[in-house]
Amino acid sequence: MRLPAVGQNYRELARRAESEHMSYEEYLFNLLENEVMKREENQIKRLINQAKFPIKKTLDSFDFEQIPGLSQTKVLSLSRGQFIKAGENVILAGNSGTGKTHLAIALSISAAHLRYKVRFYTAAGLVNELIEMEGEKKLSRFQKQWLKYDLVVVDELGYIPFNRRSAELLFQLFSSRYERGSMIITTNLEFPEWNQIFGDEKMTAALLDRITHNAHILITNGESYRLKQTLKRRRESTCE
Repeated sequence: MRLPAVGQNYRELARRAESEHMSYEEYLFNLLENEVMKREENQIKRLINQAKFPIKKTLDSFDFEQIPGLSQTKVLSLSRGQFIKAGENVILAGNSGTGKTHLAIALSISAAHLRYKVRFYTAAGLVNELIEMEGEKKLSRFQKQWLKYDLVVVDELGYIPFNRRSAELLFQLFSSRYERGSMIITTNLEFPEWNQIFGDEKMTAALLDRITHNAHILITNGESYRLKQTLKRRRESTCE
């Protein structure tokens, strides 16, 4: 009957039902409820694994006090996934080490718990994959798959510039999701500096127009969170 959780748990639940004097209906309800819960748990695990996160991060472990200019209320609101339903983007901009990737992954894991299909890329990794797919004549298939995700994360945009063809491929891919699917983009550059990545003012302006339309823009500027943690560990080590 393809009810694996029922097969695993029916004896234990039967003993509990007997000891607690449950009715047959209560026993059956608990048995099937356990099956449904297990299926939901497995689905969430599968969605998180398919997202290809480099590391798993949650909002519970993010120290909002280290980034006082960032609205915790806003971030928690985004974690409820309404922006995905509306096809909106989230842009996390700020200095290196201020928690942008942590937030992007945490929001994406929250999305997976809401049963959204998510995929994580670094900007450099995405461009390399695009070049490879184009060389193998598989670019069209890749673009179709890209649109099947409810949420795509593009991390570290701006850390390395792209050549002309790479920039064009990335522009096409970003544009294809305009009002058709959500993205979370992390960047260390301010918007006027995005021309450094794409190398073409008109293309950059057109891309920004699409990406920032109805986007949620969160600024994480401040002292590097990673640097603070490193210094804290060193001080603690010195005190010992």
